Amino acid sequence: MKKLIDYDVTCVIMGGGQGARLFPLTKDRAKPAVPLAAKYRLIDIPISNCLNSGLSRIYVLTQYNSTSLHRHIHQTYRFDRFTRSFIEILAAQQTPQHADALSWYQGTADAVRKNLYRIKDSGGQDVLILSGDQIYQMDFQDLLAGHRGIGERPATEVTIAALLVPADRVSSFGILRIDDQARVVEFVEKPKGPPESLRFLEAPRQLVEKFDVPDEEGPWFLANMGIYVFKLDVLEGALKGEAADFGRGILPSLLGRVKVGAHLFHGYWEDIGTIRSFHQANIELAGPEPRFDFYSQNKPVYTRARLLPSTRVGMVSAVNSLIAEGCVIEGAQIERSLIGIRSIIGSNVTIRNSYIMGADYFATEEEKHDHRALGLPDVGIGSGSVIENAIVDKNARVGKNVTIRNVEGRENYDDGLVIIRDGIAVVPRHAIVPDGYRV
Repeated sequence: MKKLIDYDVTCVIMGGGQGARLFPLTKDRAKPAVPLAAKYRLIDIPISNCLNSGLSRIYVLTQYNSTSLHRHIHQTYRFDRFTRSFIEILAAQQTPQHADALSWYQGTADAVRKNLYRIKDSGGQDVLILSGDQIYQMDFQDLLAGHRGIGERPATEVTIAALLVPADRVSSFGILRIDDQARVVEFVEKPKGPPESLRFLEAPRQLVEKFDVPDEEGPWFLANMGIYVFKLDVLEGALKGEAADFGRGILPSLLGRVKVGAHLFHGYWEDIGTIRSFHQANIELAGPEPRFDFYSQNKPVYTRARLLPSTRVGMVSAVNSLIAEGCVIEGAQIERSLIGIRSIIGSNVTIRNSYIMGADYFATEEEKHDHRALGLPDVGIGSGSVIENAIVDKNARVGKNVTIRNVEGRENYDDGLVIIRDGIAVVPRHAIVPDGYRV
């Protein structure tokens, strides 16, 4: 689609949430900074969607554990001085209006409210608000064209991106009810109750038929994706109250007052909310037909260019797996797994259904010698180890003949070395797992 809209749109990406359900991956980093697909970060997805859509005036709102997120953005996204493009970080800060505890963002709407003066200064006619922790590919030109009435539907003042979800996922989303013009006539945040009590919210039959979703998996509902477009003056008016979140407060209050439309999205979309969903989304990316396409020539996913050497492998068998650059793998059987940048893997290692995130640096021989003198294993995975259904965070030291499998099927567990959340074993960042450890 021709890029009709560019500099008059300001993009705002929410990057400040604590991400408690992704602990321990978020112990030392913001949720959008969590590594993804062996070499990326979650924040790369919304930024790449913006850039691929011709939108290059972007604010990222940060707050919690934001150091690594700031570093990644500064090292990755730079524009030349001959454009009006920018990616700028707006961190939570004290101001004359918001001092002390009130300076912290209380929710998505509150974060935008506290930065509205900066957003207005950018001069955009519309404001596109995005989440920093979702995996999807969307051409925002289509979203903006519908918002502005370019095409068959009339223009709206607020547009909510929505997708169809089955009944068993309804309680996790804001659910929209629309008319035949795709205008939102009702918005219910995370409705509870049996399916029969929610029939009034079911998606229109013609919509279900249009997207060719299977009837046997229904009934289907239109779910809020957390992606919004506001006319700037409407956004300013909506934020004059004290509502902290868009879903709970702002959007329901606008119905009947302004024109609110729905942009119907059909494609892969995943909200990374838990350790299980994060693990599953990454393992799917390593499959033979991943639903998210990292290999598109026209829609590349951008990330930091690290200038790493090629991966060196010895006796390795790898099936349905992704192996990033800069790795040294002496000998391993790797199945349905991701091997992140600078991963060092010893001989006779088995890795199944796991994500090894790799390391931030290559240890020197002197450093290795000093660590071994202290009885510490090297960074990486030691020889003879078995890792299944797990996540090994960056810079972890997993010793020799270690077994991490969760064979007892624990849902949650923590022994100070390995943490199990949602049934997935996690070796935290910088953790030290000694030789012979088993869980």
